[in-house]
Amino acid sequence: MRTYIGTHQVLNAAEFEELALGFDELPAGIDRDLFRGPLAPESPEERAARLDVAREVIEELAAQGEGGDEIAAWDALYADALTRTVPFLRAARAAGQAGEVAA
Repeated sequence: MRTYIGTHQVLNAAEFEELALGFDELPAGIDRDLFRGPLAPESPEERAARLDVAREVIEELAAQGEGGDEIAAWDALYADALTRTVPFLRAARAAGQAGEVAA
């Protein structure tokens, strides 16, 4: 079975996400979970370490952008925006737990 979004054939999950949601790919080796957080719970120490690394990567990309690399500048903006998002499954899980406590 083939999947198409518009006139583009989707070959894998990453392509589907990019075409369906309009996400551009981050540079090779950079994981979206670094910026938005994992779906599984993380300890406060793990979160602090992840956010420190994410800030360093964003600063490096922004510096490359200021040096004339337009793609790095856009990647820095995208990565920074991801730091202010919450994956849907994690948000739904947290909402469910809050409802259990209130009940």
